[in-house]
Amino acid sequence: MRIRVVNPNTTRAMTDTIEECARAVAGPGTLLDAVTAEMGPASIESHYDEALSVPGILAAIRRGEEEGVDGYVIACFGDPGLDAAREVAGGPVIGIAEAAMETASHLGRGFSVVTTLSRTIGRAADLVERYGRQRFCLGIHACELPVLALDSDPDARKIVTEACREAVDADGSDAIVLGCAGMADLCAHIRDEIGVPVIDGVAAATLTVQSLVTLGLRKSGRGEFATPPPKPYTGLLRSFGTFPHHS
Repeated sequence: MRIRVVNPNTTRAMTDTIEECARAVAGPGTLLDAVTAEMGPASIESHYDEALSVPGILAAIRRGEEEGVDGYVIACFGDPGLDAAREVAGGPVIGIAEAAMETASHLGRGFSVVTTLSRTIGRAADLVERYGRQRFCLGIHACELPVLALDSDPDARKIVTEACREAVDADGSDAIVLGCAGMADLCAHIRDEIGVPVIDGVAAATLTVQSLVTLGLRKSGRGEFATPPPKPYTGLLRSFGTFPHHS
């Protein structure tokens, strides 16, 4: 099977980190690659960033459909463009927040989310509600590191680890959900330091897609998630008006 992990931002170094973490859990029969969005913001930490990341995500998935990709991971904790991506793709598309929260709910009575900037807490809370995880999510906390600082700040690992420790203490939670794809490579270190399960959504989403494809499951082609009807688009979006069609 072929799985494609889409980094919705345009920072290649983050794509490399994401790909390494996804490859670490992919099965021996899985061909996995990660791609960087060809257009959009360098990082995603606002509603504006998220909205403008979606065309790059959809372009990556459309290319994947032409290349025979079986399933996709959207590697941003806001799960941007998830519904639109499911319309365009024939196989499963999983967001990392969706997968991480689902996984965490199997591991104890409650989890805490640790994200980057406090301005992203509201979006994380919206996703908790969307995915029906209100009973499990005991708190959402920010470590106040911008996304790109996760790679550039020499103290990033320490800052995120301490934020996770404080979240567990404050919420009495049984697990931590890392609220940014750029934190994926910190997962094992934080788990060893604070002594509770730490979930990286990149790995969780990769395994979810792999499982669905193994089961022979594709998206429903009916109703809301059918391929969108073709229509004219103009300006920079003029190439987005037609779609591959799925049987």
